[in-house]
Amino acid sequence: MVTGEKAGLFATGGTMCSGRVGEASGRQTIRLTCTQGKDKRGTGTVDSVSATSLKVTWDGGLGEETYTKAEGGKLPSGLPTAGLGS
Repeated sequence: MVTGEKAGLFATGGTMCSGRVGEASGRQTIRLTCTQGKDKRGTGTVDSVSATSLKVTWDGGLGEETYTKAEGGKLPSGLPTAGLGS
């Protein structure tokens, strides 16, 4: 999630990260601190942004990921629900 200069990421497996969007060497970057210490999503370069998606290349070896804009500001259906119903 990106709101203004603030960024947050919630990944399958429990990874939660928060940080900021900024500029470095003329490119937009995302810098995150994650709850699980060293994470492959610590620093990333924004490759492209459109009305429906955000493409980021992460420096930590994870490579390129594409994120899709949620409709109406709500999370999409069908996301994993680990721990529910147990």
